[in-house]
Amino acid sequence: MNNITQKKEFNRRDILKLGALAFAAPMIIVPKHADAGLFSSSVRKTTILNTHTGERFSGEFWENGKYLDDAFREIKKLFRDHRTGDQHPIDPKLLDTMAILQKRARSKNEFEMYSGYRSHKTNEKLRRMSFGVAKKSFHLQGQAVDLSLPGTNIRKLQKEAIKLKSGGVGFYPESNFVHLDTGRVRHW
Repeated sequence: MNNITQKKEFNRRDILKLGALAFAAPMIIVPKHADAGLFSSSVRKTTILNTHTGERFSGEFWENGKYLDDAFREIKKLFRDHRTGDQHPIDPKLLDTMAILQKRARSKNEFEMYSGYRSHKTNEKLRRMSFGVAKKSFHLQGQAVDLSLPGTNIRKLQKEAIKLKSGGVGFYPESNFVHLDTGRVRHW
């Protein structure tokens, strides 16, 4: 009798789990840039200026179905914490988001990057100096960038980024930049 009772409980749990998954499945947000149509070519590219160092990256970072190691070595250096020199790998999805935004803006201009990767030391310093710097910022994980795209209205850039649903989007009109990250979908 106990074995039968246990078996029924197990089946009920399975059914509840499946029901929960079936209920939640439509709510899972798939980034729109996951659609094949947004990247119709076999390359993904972007152009970025680090406003603190004057260094640039211009070119392909993805080709024929894979991210390019050499490009990401350059991107890692470009996105480094300019205060400490510390480097961290940069999330490829962040570059995908940037490339899509550049494409949607129909812009040949380079992104101006104000903040990429941040070391813990820099993040703590900025938290002491400024309101709104997150203790567990995505900048600490190489998953965030603060930028603008000259020639593109900053509000338009923010709205296009929100439409992508590929992570967080912050709008800072007083400083003329948009924050992008590859965390959960949200905006402020």
